[in-house]
Amino acid sequence: MRILIVAAMALLLGGSALAEEAYPSVQLLSTGTTVLGETIRYPDSGPAKVTSTIVTLAPHSEAALHLHPAPMYAYILEGEVVVDYGPHGRRTYAQGQALMEAMAAPHRGINLTDRPVRILCVFMGAEGTANVSLVK
Repeated sequence: MRILIVAAMALLLGGSALAEEAYPSVQLLSTGTTVLGETIRYPDSGPAKVTSTIVTLAPHSEAALHLHPAPMYAYILEGEVVVDYGPHGRRTYAQGQALMEAMAAPHRGINLTDRPVRILCVFMGAEGTANVSLVK
């Protein structure tokens, strides 16, 4: 019986290694907090709703001051963006970087370059919860 269990475990573990070889991957991000150290919390206002968008910031432009009531994963597809978090300072993100954006801290993205910035944004929200709230 022990031999069968050991053989089954070897097959299962070997199969896992084969799967990783067949589908190679590169982890972009694994975190439980935002860029400002906030604990990621999912809205419970309704059924889950995932929304993905590509945001483009034109050269020498900036986004409106806003915050995210729902967690937002961002991946910089092209260019470089400076995000101004007010009293929390500024951070620069470049092509190929991934992050969980701040939720409770108002912020704005700024493109200081001569090229567009393109950002893949994935919101992990819920029905009835806005993905972005403008700050006045």
